[in-house]
Amino acid sequence: MAAKKAYPLRLDPALYAALEHAAASDLRSLNAEIEVLLREALARRGVKVPITPPPKRGRPPGQAED
Repeated sequence: MAAKKAYPLRLDPALYAALEHAAASDLRSLNAEIEVLLREALARRGVKVPITPPPKRGRPPGQAED
């Protein structure tokens, strides 16, 4: 799986504050809130973006020792 793409985003301070408030009310991080809003906006335009499954966490299963 490819890592998420980092992108510096410059926002109007009032827009940033509104996004922070919306994220907090939805119990999301600001980044997750922006992703959700972007996906919703694209869906309204008829663009479907598949959700990439998150990487598996934890140790990989061990191999049986003989």
